Amino acid sequence: MAFAVKKLNRGPPDRDTGFERELEAMGDIKHRNIVNLLGYCTTPYYNLLIYELMRNGSLDAFLHGKARESKILDWPTRYKIALGAARGVAYLHHDCIPHIIHRDIKSSNILLDQNMEPRVSDFGLATLMEPDKTHFSTFVAGTFGYLAPEYFDTGRATAKGDVYSFGVVVLELLTGKKPTDEAFLEEGTKLVTWVKGVVEERREEYVVDNSLGSCPVDEVNKTFNIALMCLETDPFKRPTMAEVVKMLEQIKSEKL
Repeated sequence: MAFAVKKLNRGPPDRDTGFERELEAMGDIKHRNIVNLLGYCTTPYYNLLIYELMRNGSLDAFLHGKARESKILDWPTRYKIALGAARGVAYLHHDCIPHIIHRDIKSSNILLDQNMEPRVSDFGLATLMEPDKTHFSTFVAGTFGYLAPEYFDTGRATAKGDVYSFGVVVLELLTGKKPTDEAFLEEGTKLVTWVKGVVEERREEYVVDNSLGSCPVDEVNKTFNIALMCLETDPFKRPTMAEVVKMLEQIKSEKL
């Protein structure tokens, strides 16, 4: 069995206490769409996390890196990745005790196993939600292009912020574009703003990744609409991840 090792520099005592607390929670997380933590090692200078190795690397590499040149993701695979990743995040939000906010959901943190099944990874920035604070954490972390707008207003990381970040990942799957593509930066915009502008003009077909070729338009459109729900500016209007999973599952079940 092959392993992946993540090295983390040791910090102040309070940070290391948080590290150990996080490890305790991570050891209990068992889900087919979550990267399994197999073990860890501590030294005076750094900590090591040992994970199972994901053979196909990250979603980011498949969509934007060299992997894209050798293998194009077809629609069934993209749908499978969206649904699996949603199930993984929903598990963190709703089934873990205490609930967990990931805080850095992005395509490079969604890894793909040998069967292209997605696994949500990298809980280095994850926050355990206390029983009496089940909706937010006061420390903000994340990646530009994926951050929900309220982060900049409230300074709080929330479960609904994860929902927003997941919506950005779904847009990546649908458009094949990076959230901070150079073309967007040159125009002073970003993926979410660009897509919403196209939708307002009722030209949704122009944003779908050309490499998808022929694909079920109704399934793509429904997935598109779910992404837009996740990207509502008002966090209270966004669905929960459990609701996102149900909506994605219904796309296929309606055809059965």
